[in-house]
Amino acid sequence: MSRVGVRERLRYWFDNTMAKGTPALIGWLGLASLALVLTVASAAVLIAPRDTRDNGHWPGVVWRSLLRTLDPGTMGDDRGSGPYLALMLTATVGGIFIVSALIGVLTTGLENKIAELRKGRSRIIERDHTVLLGWSEHVFTVVAELVEANKSRSSSYVAILADRDRVDMEEAIRARIGGTGRTKVICRRGDPLKVADLELVSPATARSIVVLSPPVDDPDTHVIKVLLALGARTWEPDHRPHVIAAMHDSTNLPAARLAAGPAAQVIDADDLAIRLIVQSHREAGLSAVFTELLDFEGHELYLHAEPALAGRTFGRLLDAYELGVPIGFRHADGAVTLNPPMDTVARSDDKVIVLAEDDVLIKLASRAAPPVVEDAIAAPGPGRRLPERTLLIGWNHRAPEIIRQLDGFARPGSTLHVAADRPDPTADLPRPVNTTFGFTRCAPTDRPSLEGLDVGSYQSIIVLADLDLPPEHSDARTLVTLLHLRDMAERLGDPYSIVSEINDETNREIAVVTKADDFVVSDKLINQVLAQVSEDRHLYDVFMELLSPEGAEIYLKPAPAYLRPGVTANFATLIEAARRRGETALGYRLGGRFHQPPDYGVVLNPDKAAPFTLTASDRVIVLTEE
Repeated sequence: MSRVGVRERLRYWFDNTMAKGTPALIGWLGLASLALVLTVASAAVLIAPRDTRDNGHWPGVVWRSLLRTLDPGTMGDDRGSGPYLALMLTATVGGIFIVSALIGVLTTGLENKIAELRKGRSRIIERDHTVLLGWSEHVFTVVAELVEANKSRSSSYVAILADRDRVDMEEAIRARIGGTGRTKVICRRGDPLKVADLELVSPATARSIVVLSPPVDDPDTHVIKVLLALGARTWEPDHRPHVIAAMHDSTNLPAARLAAGPAAQVIDADDLAIRLIVQSHREAGLSAVFTELLDFEGHELYLHAEPALAGRTFGRLLDAYELGVPIGFRHADGAVTLNPPMDTVARSDDKVIVLAEDDVLIKLASRAAPPVVEDAIAAPGPGRRLPERTLLIGWNHRAPEIIRQLDGFARPGSTLHVAADRPDPTADLPRPVNTTFGFTRCAPTDRPSLEGLDVGSYQSIIVLADLDLPPEHSDARTLVTLLHLRDMAERLGDPYSIVSEINDETNREIAVVTKADDFVVSDKLINQVLAQVSEDRHLYDVFMELLSPEGAEIYLKPAPAYLRPGVTANFATLIEAARRRGETALGYRLGGRFHQPPDYGVVLNPDKAAPFTLTASDRVIVLTEE
């Protein structure tokens, strides 16, 4: 092996120094400038001593040489001997090369720094922010909801980490959401599966972390890997942010919860979508109510601590808030009770679950409750539900659980008929308790096939989306089916209600022409739940209780059962009418606006004193247990 010489070592050291980037280059140029100035000044002392004395000796010549190095125009006023002027010219020419090189180095370094910043690889330094891991269409719904939720704050931050170009992400958010107000959205490029990349969004100081499902064939596997990456990170013992994720296949739920650990919350998206479909079948219009509850833009549910209300019964709490409606309690042990008996006494450690427009508006009433219009309250009538006939059109992996839950809600003697373009998928299902099964092979988009089902003999129809097809194609087929069903309903005198599953929220606005009674946009509702739970983790238990067949549920009941049609009343009167039935009134739905976006006639938590008049076609939204 040949011996390495001193020259090679120096060259190797110099090359390594130059490779360190812009700071090293600036340092070398500075040394070169210093060497040039000192050399010229020293040479002037030796070659032109008189000129040196006339210009302030050696320090003065050093200063003048430095000025000529930085600014070539300075030498225009030089006076002196030829050797002195030649030295000043040398300093000027040398300075031209050095300054030119310095400008090039600074320009290149600045461009590289800007390019590095555009990549989104710098670590953010924020506290109490919300972190979104991953990128998909879901990110726009979650960000929009968080922006709306944080409007009452002076400032808030949402950090997104995804393996995409930072600029592309920011432009997509601006295009889809627009202005974000007081909420600043920060995008960083990185792989959520890598612990090192997670540090770019400062998870240790975050308030909550939401893991989004990516647009891949097996999104649950990716989400589980991200949960494992979060679990592998070392957290501070006194602060660990709340982690929220959703599984789209219920069979993956145990693995996801094991990967996430006890501090995280994994939502069963399939179960949530199924419950919404079943509940909407039971009460047409319910998905519009839940959309309003889950959307931060309207009225939402809040957990509010109010020790001053301890000792009051729930019936007396209903008019305790000026701009909110209590619907139940979350007890100190975590149990949730909705629409408890009116004589239930509130405890000091209970949190009141309040329906309100914003948490900053939840205040105890400072004046007497608005007067109740007794003449407007209707006498209670019979409320017994009869067995019903339901038609289920279409089939997907959610159908077996939908059938099971439908049977749980059904009255004994009810009928459920399945129509799908496949061999009988109900043959291997457990026999229902309250429902009689039936099956017909049918092409949902074929008019003759639908007419052969005798749709006029059913009270309600559920149309399931074909989840094996792309969302747009699936929704297109659903819309064709709905148009056929609506046309047939008009010919038959509207004998049935229609509940449909839609993949894309934008298609719901198109689908209103079909005048279906309800649309369940499961993906959007699930993303809204993620946003709600990221703000308050305990709300998930409230939503699950609302959607559970046990306990109290939301019902849309005929308005004449509560208020006399055409008689002017107020919301305080409606609350009292429901209270006398052991129910909690949340609002009403106007029949004339059933198919008008964006609220589809739903009015929640109106002003208690504002007068209104309900008709026979309107519905009262109540929380009750039947």
